[in-house]
Parts: sequence; structure tokens; C-alpha cells
Amino acid sequence: MSAMPWHAADWVRLQARRQRDALPHALLLCGPAGLGKRVFAQRFVRGLLCARAQDGEACGQCRSCLLLDAGTHPDVVTLSFGLRKDGTPRTEIVIEQIRELSARLAMSSQFGGWQVALIDPADAMNAAAANALLKTLEEPAGQTLLVLLADAPWRLPQTIRSRCQRIEFTVPAVDEARTWLEGQGVAQAQVALDAALGNPGLALAWAQEGALERRIEVRRDLAALAAGRGQVTEMARRWLDDEAAQRLWFAAQAVADERRAQAVQAAAPLASTMDGEALAHWYDAANRTRDALRGPLRGDLLLLELLAQWR
Repeated sequence: MSAMPWHAADWVRLQARRQRDALPHALLLCGPAGLGKRVFAQRFVRGLLCARAQDGEACGQCRSCLLLDAGTHPDVVTLSFGLRKDGTPRTEIVIEQIRELSARLAMSSQFGGWQVALIDPADAMNAAAANALLKTLEEPAGQTLLVLLADAPWRLPQTIRSRCQRIEFTVPAVDEARTWLEGQGVAQAQVALDAALGNPGLALAWAQEGALERRIEVRRDLAALAAGRGQVTEMARRWLDDEAAQRLWFAAQAVADERRAQAVQAAAPLASTMDGEALAHWYDAANRTRDALRGPLRGDLLLLELLAQWR
């Protein structure tokens, strides 16, 4: 499994603990999406369970590796969003799932080695599920490893976080990220990194899916509204129909650039008549709107209100 260069230090530390037979019973892999937490977790679990691992790297050919490839390894369970009784996917991990997981981990390993449970996204557990998991964390079975993955670890209770060995994934140095992106075939590596605020995994995904063109369009839309052109209703509908949350990310980024330009009395790219304080308020509102899109409120009304404030 391909390693990302900014994983190296955490990988070495974790393997050193494994060699000392001092692995924790629970790991919390956390940090922004796009930094390879899940790649790291899968790579580590494969090496942990592999019968012929070398320096923590799985051989890819033993029985354990083949079962992992097929998704049928009996000592690995992945817990994520389940289905409701009507067949629709849940938006949170619930207590029944944690109880089933705890019962599974209470049984002996079928291969006589490690049992591994991955909870992803762990920050989607509701309060009851988190409380149920706490008992398993407090009374871990031997050779059982819980791996929690979270983009927003602050949503987890402190009681959960304090009982896990935390590995924090952070944005790497610009040169390292750009070199890696160029190695992935991204022609506009620096532009993609700027769009993703230095996050190389996010930059790669956005470069591949055409998000950089969407970023230009968002800035063009905001400049048009600032100049009194464009229709708010049409713009809100278009944003809602095509990656609204991503567009709001780009909008907030554009307004931050506008505020910085005003502060140094440079040519502001959006030519807004808002002052620095108003731009800061709109920046916060754009981020709140992006979060609110995940909730029950109507997205079209949220975007209409935000864009009307900008105009």
C-alpha cells in the first residue's frame, strides 16, 4: 500500500512501539480529510495481521493479506454508518452498533492473533454510542486494537479521546506537498494546493474532479454580485446543484483574500465595497452556512440569505 511521505515520522514511532510489544489498545487517527488517515490505518492493520510482514509492511500474499483484500478477514471489523429499518443510511453511529462490536471483540480471535476494529468516522457516534464504547475502552481484551478515525476529533467526548493514543495528521510542508502532487501527475500543483489550503490529498482530489475551475467560477460570481451584476436566486440554485459545500469553501477563501488585499491597500480581486469587519462577518457566515448544509434546513434558503448579504 502506497505510503505518503508526511506519514513517515508517525509510522516509525508506531512501528517502534509494536516492536517493543507496547501497542496501545486504542488509536485515534485524526486530522483534516485528505491527509491519508485511512491509508495509514489500512497499511498498519495489514502489516499487523500479515504472517510475513517486513518492517511493518504486509507481504500481500499470505492468507491474512488475501482475506483482507477480499474484505473477509474474520478478525477485522469496520464500523461505519448502518442502515435504518427502512433501508436508508444513517447519519450517525448508534449504540446498537457499538454493542454488537463489543460482543464481537469479547470473543477469541479466529486466527489466534490480533483482533482489530476500525470505527470510521468515529466522530459520527452519537452520545449513547460513545458512552457504550467507553466501557470497551476501559476494559480492553488482550490483543484487541480499536482504531478510531475522525476528521473532527473535537466532536468526540474527552473521555474517549483521553483513552486513545492520538496520532494527529497535519498539513505537510509546502515543498513536500507540491513534490508529491507533481508525482501524482497534477500539472497545476501549486494552484491546487492554494485551493486546498496546503492539504495535498484534497488538492489531488480537487484537481482530478475539476474543482479548480469551480473555484474560478465562484470568484467570478462574487465579483459579479459585488459589481451589481448577476441574479442571487440563479446563483444560489446553481451553487446548490453543483458541490455547494465546496463552493462555500472557495467563497470563504476568496473573501479572506479580499480582506488581506484591503489591509495592505492592494487591488482587491472581488472589488467589494465591504470593509474589513464586514468581510470578516461574511467569511464566518459562509463557513456557518457550509456546516448548516449538513442539517435539516433548506439549502436554497441558506444560500439565498448568504449571497443576498454579499450583494
